[in-house]
Amino acid sequence: MKAPAGSVLRLAPRRLDPRRLVPRRLVLALLPLLAVAVGGCGGPQSILGTDNPAGERIESLWWVSVLSTGILAAVVIVVLLVAARRALVAGRGASARGASAPGASARGGAGDVPVPDDAWETKFLLVVGGALPALFLVGFLVFSVRTGTAVTDAPGEPGLTVEVVGHKFWWEVRYPDQGIVTANEIRIPAGVSVEVLVSAADVIHSFWVPALTPGKIDMVPGRTNVIRMWADNPGVYRGQCTEFCGTQHALMSMEVVAVPPDEFDAWAESRRLPPLLPDDDEARRGIGVFMATGCAACHAVEGLTHPGAAGSPGPDLTDVAGRRSLGALALENSTANLLEWIRDPHQFKPGVRMPPTPLPESDLRALVRFLEGLEWEGLEREGLE
Repeated sequence: MKAPAGSVLRLAPRRLDPRRLVPRRLVLALLPLLAVAVGGCGGPQSILGTDNPAGERIESLWWVSVLSTGILAAVVIVVLLVAARRALVAGRGASARGASAPGASARGGAGDVPVPDDAWETKFLLVVGGALPALFLVGFLVFSVRTGTAVTDAPGEPGLTVEVVGHKFWWEVRYPDQGIVTANEIRIPAGVSVEVLVSAADVIHSFWVPALTPGKIDMVPGRTNVIRMWADNPGVYRGQCTEFCGTQHALMSMEVVAVPPDEFDAWAESRRLPPLLPDDDEARRGIGVFMATGCAACHAVEGLTHPGAAGSPGPDLTDVAGRRSLGALALENSTANLLEWIRDPHQFKPGVRMPPTPLPESDLRALVRFLEGLEWEGLEREGLE
């Protein structure tokens, strides 16, 4: 159909269906991902609910960031909705006026739509869209820098030094001043600043205990980095390797056991004495199995001598019976789990360096009986619960 000469052809504005902008199937597909993301916000490795001054500052920075950005996002969304509604109303008005004056010319007449004075809208957008975000960013930058400075400042002289070496996929823990060597558990006194010297034996790892450290720190082969750790209260805190280091990176975890200072001193003093080796018949036979099958070539046990025990590539087992877990928190430390771990650790942690140990059942149980007796007097596993 041709438009009459001298007239302007006006098209009615097309209405957008909001349901077409975001397909329903896409929304339904994203809901499970949202549930998974929300479910991952809890647990023992959260930056919320920390137990030291540095962690509290980081938590405060996180809350300020979340709340302020949430408020700004809400303001932007409201402004966009208001602008969209105004544009829709203006479009409908223009269409109605154009329809009531079909003979109006393009230069003027009854069908002309007056151009509104949008100076105030421009000022509003400059203030809301430019000035306020700029002020927020400057303020947040200042707050972030002050928080970072306060977090990196060491809280006085350290009362304890711990060396932690990352291996695939476990943690070697040494107390140089006390002459203590253990694995996958770090025992510290509560209320004392602890200096942690971290390094790696093979590839780059990363040390992080969210509740106790002011962030993460890389563990690099051939280099020693330093981080401070502090626990205000006794408790058990979980840590994690946060640098991808191989197939079992996700299962390279640790626990920090914070105890009262007098309890820590008693623990350190007890470690100056030789460990209590089990003395029943089955355990003594287990010692022979341990030495004969080559276990001592990778694992050191204080009080036993074997070529290769020094500088062992596997965790020190001197106090394995007193630890809460096996395989860097891969399994709970129990008789059944220890037996299955020795039989084939790859069923729980594929890619570990320890090979399966095909032993007769009687030898395997004797070996487990020996390992379950390795502890210092008064330091049974139940005491850590």
